[in-house]
Amino acid sequence: MRNWGASPRPPPPRLDGTQAKESARGTLLSLTMRVLNSRQMRDADRRTIEEIGIPSIELMENAGRQVVAEMEAAFERLASMRVAVLCGKGNNGGDGFVVARTLFDKRIHVRAFLVGQIAEVKGDAKTNLDRLRTLGAEVVELPDVRAWTQHRPNIFESELIVDALFGTGLNAPLTGLMSTVVADVNASGRPVVAVDLPSGLSADSPEPIGPAIQARLTVTLAAPKIPLVLPPADALAGTLAVADIGIPPAAIAAVEGPWIEVLTRDSLRGRIPPRAATSHKGDYGHVLVVAGSRGKTGAAALSAIAALRSGAGLVTVATPASCLPIVAALGAEYMTEPLDESDGTIAASAADRILELTADVIAVGPGLGQSTSARAVVQAVVARARVPLVVDADGLNAFVNDIDRLKGRPDAPVVITPHPGEMARLSGRSIEAVQANRLEVAQAFASSHQVFVVLKGHRTVIASPEGKTYINMTGNPGMATGGTGDVLTGAISAWIAQLGNVEQATTLAVYLHGLAGDLAAAAEGEVGMIAGDVAKRLGAAVLELTGRRQRVSSKL
Repeated sequence: MRNWGASPRPPPPRLDGTQAKESARGTLLSLTMRVLNSRQMRDADRRTIEEIGIPSIELMENAGRQVVAEMEAAFERLASMRVAVLCGKGNNGGDGFVVARTLFDKRIHVRAFLVGQIAEVKGDAKTNLDRLRTLGAEVVELPDVRAWTQHRPNIFESELIVDALFGTGLNAPLTGLMSTVVADVNASGRPVVAVDLPSGLSADSPEPIGPAIQARLTVTLAAPKIPLVLPPADALAGTLAVADIGIPPAAIAAVEGPWIEVLTRDSLRGRIPPRAATSHKGDYGHVLVVAGSRGKTGAAALSAIAALRSGAGLVTVATPASCLPIVAALGAEYMTEPLDESDGTIAASAADRILELTADVIAVGPGLGQSTSARAVVQAVVARARVPLVVDADGLNAFVNDIDRLKGRPDAPVVITPHPGEMARLSGRSIEAVQANRLEVAQAFASSHQVFVVLKGHRTVIASPEGKTYINMTGNPGMATGGTGDVLTGAISAWIAQLGNVEQATTLAVYLHGLAGDLAAAAEGEVGMIAGDVAKRLGAAVLELTGRRQRVSSKL
């Protein structure tokens, strides 16, 4: 029997600091990439220092050196550039002093500027400030606006600025001197490398809490933070790199609080096993797509094609009888089933026939329309099915005024895939409220209705009924075109049919769907790409994820 349940929380990794070493320039690549808030980051630091025994000064040294390594990779001319490092008085400033010392050791023209006074710097930050000064490097104090104004021309003579003013501890808007510094840096036009977070952002909110640095590159330490991976603050981060500073994965996994994870290549590629030479279509599941109505037959075809391109062994489209010839003509590889209809839309009597059909997964909703009979069919299928369901588009609209009917069950888990407008209707909020609280809205609905929520959009959020949340980093604005949601519905259904585990299948499908969109954008451009381009590249996305290529052998 298939296990339709959610995957358990991953076991804590080893405590020896072993983790994926691939660079995260522009992509987040470690095996399990948990997103932390400020309290969780402090706890991970504490566990590393107190329980594992790695000194805090060592973590600061690693942080500064990793920032420089990312700078060298991002800026080919770094060795000949003039660099200004803006340091605060706390630990983020301490990281900046290590950055300045590392650049100084490499004979790169660097000057450090302390926004504050040397006497105010304490602890590990002071140790690294003293080390920098002992080497003979200049550290300029900027205690007030007058000093900042005086030295501003020297700072902006530099070709690159490092922002080491504030890290994860900020919880109030910048004011006074700091707000002036941020405004001037942003107006300077100089590229900025932010250490951990662009200064001015709070690690606890995707919304900027006040004026903040616009970075070209952000090197975040140990784990991504919420504003770096969710809009609108993610736009301030530029290219995102995650630096391994020596905090073991186990310390990050052990911290209490929300479990939010970024979907990464390394965490997903192992979910797709190679196919056995003796396999047959029955091994890869049968997807039933209940979709289509007069004028919306394309939605049914896109979902079916996407399911096939995602590896389903068999796909059947159940659609109103008058729509069947058009749907069948759009794809030779899937089967079709005529349903009772009323004036081009599905009839209420069709529910019984749908539930009689053999399937491992049912996808319901694309292009069904919003007639009273269509709503009745969707509600009946969700209530009576004994296999997993993926509910999208008009399938979701069927529950807007009957929200209590939308419930998942152990024998029939439900995945819903709303865009922000549909999520607003389901949750009784405005679209603006949904977009401003994407994590919270998805998490609350998943928990209260015991469904998996795929809240589509920039940085799609996947929330499980058990409280785990995932953020997808693939995809692009070119996917804002009709039909891409239908493609996602088919892809999720196919991977559930193959993997059995709904949570693993859903997160994999969302990642691959976005990756296929990125491949389509590379080939067609974001303006010219259409949903069919995304569906066509789902197979290429699998190859891109797994790194596999088909080997063709011949026998003489």
